[in-house]
Amino acid sequence: MKKGDGLDPKGLIFESYRIDGITAGECRSIFLDWALSLPQGANPRPLITDLLARYGTDHAQHPMTAVLTEGLASAGPAKRRGGRAARVGRS
Repeated sequence: MKKGDGLDPKGLIFESYRIDGITAGECRSIFLDWALSLPQGANPRPLITDLLARYGTDHAQHPMTAVLTEGLASAGPAKRRGGRAARVGRS
């Protein structure tokens, strides 16, 4: 297991697996911090897949594994929402 590499530059995911008694809510918070640290426009799907490959097999019952799995199901590149088109509709 690695801390502070390209998948997990701050070591947030790595550290979450080391915390005894961590809750799913705490894991979601850590995951959000990790996701917000990604470069703008980055596709998180392959990164989450790699994190699951790294940690998920050995820690299948860990709440972070469940959070990563949920994140993978809904991951995609960030898209801008809102703006004028959202308020008035498109013609």
